[in-house]
Amino acid sequence: MSIRFHHRGLVFVAFVPVLVLHPALPDAARAIPLVAADVVPAAAQAPLFVPPVDAPISDPYRAPATPYGPGNRGIEYATDPGTAVRAAGGGIVAFAGLIAHERYVSIDHQGGIRTTYSYLRTIDVVAGQRVVQGDVVGTAGARLHFGARRFGAYIDPASLFGVVVRRHGRLVPVSGPPWT
Repeated sequence: MSIRFHHRGLVFVAFVPVLVLHPALPDAARAIPLVAADVVPAAAQAPLFVPPVDAPISDPYRAPATPYGPGNRGIEYATDPGTAVRAAGGGIVAFAGLIAHERYVSIDHQGGIRTTYSYLRTIDVVAGQRVVQGDVVGTAGARLHFGARRFGAYIDPASLFGVVVRRHGRLVPVSGPPWT
């Protein structure tokens, strides 16, 4: 939960920890702190980003356990070859070209966010070009990998669309006999 207040034209945000009390647990084990991944925010306004294609997701974001560990640092879309790939948000094209014989486009957005569109069939933008949300940046091959980073750290690109999807349950340790 966050609380906003204003002072001399500045906006301050304070984060308040929220606890969930489960009635079936003993008092000592009932306080379970919520983490950001537990929250699915309601979209109070239109999201700043939209999915780059209208295609099914074939492999969702899977954060690696270590910086170089296995995982999926983006969203994999099962696209039809030639599908138009659109800028998820407005920004400046930081890179458009080949890396290891594959076509990539990266766009820098406000707030330290960079989105990357990988395995493109064609590229329709150039580095330094300003794009607005929905501009075609290229066409997809048999798949599209869409990645996002905030200040250099990989994030789940779906979080840019105004929702956070919780894919797995979270185990919480309980002291004493369960459900007493």
